[in-house]
Amino acid sequence: MLEILIALVIIAIALLGTAGLQVYAMRVNQSGQFRTQAVFLASDIAERMEANKVAAVAGHYVQALTSVSSVAATDCATTACSSADLAGWDISQWGVAIAGLLPQATWQITQTTAGNPSTYSIVINWTDRGSNKTSRSENFSYTATRTVSD
Repeated sequence: MLEILIALVIIAIALLGTAGLQVYAMRVNQSGQFRTQAVFLASDIAERMEANKVAAVAGHYVQALTSVSSVAATDCATTACSSADLAGWDISQWGVAIAGLLPQATWQITQTTAGNPSTYSIVINWTDRGSNKTSRSENFSYTATRTVSD
């Protein structure tokens, strides 16, 4: 009888350890998903710049550091737009996507080299729960650069 009780205690401890590993794996997996989203979002705005080279070379894709998505003056999904209006629309849609996908996100687009070609720096920051038990949250950042020529 005592041997059965000891075996049950050992099995219970093993199951608790396995559950703890599962919780840790889920937390780390979510952090990886946020990083993947940041890479995807930076690529998204870079491709939008490539598609609208005239506005990109003119510097219309510059976005100050913000955590609130802007509202475009023109809805380019339903109305014909100028290249500058399309840049505003792209930044607006991109900001909505970031705010919806990354926790406590901020973003910024700077034109590091003006003219033709233009170089942009795309920075996305977000806060994630800590992957260890001692920290409450961690700040992450992803930076990409894109050169666009008309």
